[in-house]
Amino acid sequence: MTFSMIHENYNVSDLNASIAFYGKALGLHEVRRNVASDGSYIIAFLADDANGFELELTWLRDHPQKYDLGECEFHLAFRASDFEAAHALHKEMGCICFENEAMGIYFITDPDGYWLEIIPTR
Repeated sequence: MTFSMIHENYNVSDLNASIAFYGKALGLHEVRRNVASDGSYIIAFLADDANGFELELTWLRDHPQKYDLGECEFHLAFRASDFEAAHALHKEMGCICFENEAMGIYFITDPDGYWLEIIPTR
């Protein structure tokens, strides 16, 4: 028996802002969307053109409060083909939240506070 990772879900408070962030910061684009017939939720799936893994963004109409992300000890990691250019873009966007120069990595945060690790191609 084998398993394949297919997606990760993040609940978001502003779906359009999140889609715009992931597009600009990481080059992800929407590949499909599910909308509840009663308007109670929208699920947008984002992906790159390199692999089949998707980021699932879920917006819930009846969840107006900020999401409790605990201590942000979980994250997705993205490998950057041009680490220096990625760092410059993220610095310009003001979304870098932590840098570990000894490890050669850094983290950015999305509009809801989710941490995303950026690592160089090694």
